Amino acid sequence: MPVDQPLHRRLGLTDDELGAVVELLGRDPTELELAMYAVMWSEHCSYKSSRLHLRRLPSEAPWVLVGPGEGAGVVDVGDGLAVAVRIESHNHPSAVEPYQGAATGVGGIIRDVFSMGARPIALMDPLRFGPLDDARTRYLFEGVVSGISGYGNAVGVPTVGGEVAFDDCYRDNPLVNVLCLGLLPHDRLVLARASGEGNLAVLLGSSTGRDGIGGASVLASAGFDEGAEEKRPSVQVGDPFEEKKLIEACLALLDAGLAVGVQDLGAAGLSCAASETAAKAGAGMDVDAARVPKREPGMTPVEVLTSESQERMLAIVRPRHLDEVLALCDRWEITASVVGRVTDTGRFRVYDGLFDAVGVAGANPEPPRGDTPTPTSSDQTPAADVPVESLGDGPVYERERRRPAAQDALVAADPAPLLAERFPPGADLSGELLAVLASPTVADKSWVWRQYDHQLFLNTVVGPGGDAAVLRLKGTPRALALSTDGNARFCRLDPRTGARLAVLEAARNVACAGARPLALVNCLNFGNPEHPEVMWQFADVVDGVAEACTALGIPVIGGNVSFYNESEGRDIDPTPIVGVLGLIEELGDVPPAAALVPGHRIVVLGATRPELAGSEWAAVVHGLDGGRPPDADLDGARRLHEFVRDLVTERTVAGVHDCAEGGLAVALAEMAIAGGTGCTVTPEPGLEAAAWCFAESASRIVASVDARPLPDVLRRAAEAGVPAVDLGVAGSDRLVVEGAFDVSVTDATRAWRDAIPAALGATAAR
Repeated sequence: MPVDQPLHRRLGLTDDELGAVVELLGRDPTELELAMYAVMWSEHCSYKSSRLHLRRLPSEAPWVLVGPGEGAGVVDVGDGLAVAVRIESHNHPSAVEPYQGAATGVGGIIRDVFSMGARPIALMDPLRFGPLDDARTRYLFEGVVSGISGYGNAVGVPTVGGEVAFDDCYRDNPLVNVLCLGLLPHDRLVLARASGEGNLAVLLGSSTGRDGIGGASVLASAGFDEGAEEKRPSVQVGDPFEEKKLIEACLALLDAGLAVGVQDLGAAGLSCAASETAAKAGAGMDVDAARVPKREPGMTPVEVLTSESQERMLAIVRPRHLDEVLALCDRWEITASVVGRVTDTGRFRVYDGLFDAVGVAGANPEPPRGDTPTPTSSDQTPAADVPVESLGDGPVYERERRRPAAQDALVAADPAPLLAERFPPGADLSGELLAVLASPTVADKSWVWRQYDHQLFLNTVVGPGGDAAVLRLKGTPRALALSTDGNARFCRLDPRTGARLAVLEAARNVACAGARPLALVNCLNFGNPEHPEVMWQFADVVDGVAEACTALGIPVIGGNVSFYNESEGRDIDPTPIVGVLGLIEELGDVPPAAALVPGHRIVVLGATRPELAGSEWAAVVHGLDGGRPPDADLDGARRLHEFVRDLVTERTVAGVHDCAEGGLAVALAEMAIAGGTGCTVTPEPGLEAAAWCFAESASRIVASVDARPLPDVLRRAAEAGVPAVDLGVAGSDRLVVEGAFDVSVTDATRAWRDAIPAALGATAAR
């Protein structure tokens, strides 16, 4: 923004918002107050455009211990254990500096989880990029994956799954969403509360620098109209080794009962952590910027309070425990400094050099090289003095919503007639299958997950590449299943239906592991909320998620909204990413793999319809991106999930796989590749072969079933109201769909496995 603009606009506040601050304070704000309101009332921190809609999401269930609004959602999993889970985005920082943007996204989500008292035990990374034939996309893709692996591997938290999709709408604005799951005993659960007048706020971890000033709060609250290079200083810099020490120190503090509350310093830095913990407790907070350890000379209170330097936590401790806290931090080689004290004023006040003068425990740290000690005085006017709740109680906007003018035409552009004309009955679809398998969204992602250590803690039963990750709960017979999913093309065609489909797919994947869904978290990635069309998409997506979760009985225990995902005025397609956590009551063995077994019958559960709109085959291979997305039958999905969960629990099926991108043809090919065997199947009557192969109808699962229990499986499916068809048999070295294609398993494997490495190889060639 031009420097001749007023300061409040350069900080991201509108004229009306400045007016609200002035009215609230009864005077003009100081420079620090203005900066704090700017970051705290930013879209990223305040949810000012989304809060009104998010209230419609169901969030309650008997097993939910902590719902939305805390560092992470928490659910009971039995035996005195609980699971904390959180998902966040680091889209904008990753578009500016992919390695550090992704790495610090991992660090931030880990801190959210251990701030609840949970030990982080797993990460997942749903990612979105532009086409891989673009050099900048390859740079972003490689940098983001490297950042996730570099931080996650070093900090010691396994990345056990995720997903990657590629589409032109993300060409200049990748989506980097990261989910973290942690495990805790019930008695270690702690909330971010600064309760108890006279208690001390202790800043733990790294020193504070100018890196990350306005990082998440500013970068994620505006588009990229200005050059990305100008925003590079706003990207935080991570240190996974400091984070590892911070994890151990914070969990030790909680185990010893030395912390009243703990809060991560994330977006908006110390101004958010200190004010938010006080506001939630109905208390006040005094902070002394001089007490904050700094790594750069000449830092002002504005910079200190709004810096988003990484690997920092705020612990609220009783004065009598301070010496123990400092000693424990010293053992873990963690810097600790008393930077605040809890008051009963209901005010958030910031000083610069007060605490040493009035005898608050602790002392000002040594200034950084080249700096001079901060003068101390007991008689100073605060640099900021505001009602503590006002920073977190930002404006709530009911923004205009409008259906896009081209939406009806888009939905009317059904690809089926054109595809039927191009591929009449009897047409050889062998080349089409290979083309879909080589599409980067469908293709093998092992290039990504082989860079991740997914076996840390030795909890991982099923890792990357499966329908859902499975993690054993040591010391119990139970296990957790976890899946993330989302299809932006479906949401572009119909946001409400697309959101329903995202929930159904994630829940379906968890069912394939034999798990009962316990909770859902979401990361809602959208364009500019000031565009009425974007808010129409957003409101419909929220309703779709709410409807699906209500029908399946899954509470939404947390999430994140990422707006302003746009470049050069172009909004991304609406991209809700959902993560579903499920519980396996008894894990006697590894769940059935997504693989065919030679000699077994192949059964498809669920109905296939001629639903090609939004499919990988129609949209990516043939460039036909209109139509109406597949039907999202919520009752049918629930019946399917329950039936499949029973089959998996009983081990009645030897192989099971969700049918999603690429349809039945891809599901069969992936199972053949995994099982090292081909198959011969006959399409169901009543559908053209091409539609049967590549339609992406929802709520379908392919199972590998031994011939002996097959009649019982078909009978039980009919009784459960689940369509079931015996398609054929697994065996040989070829993939054969009668009347459609005949491809060797070797050729299918090569197309699927080589696509992403070959695309990235273009980097060196150019």
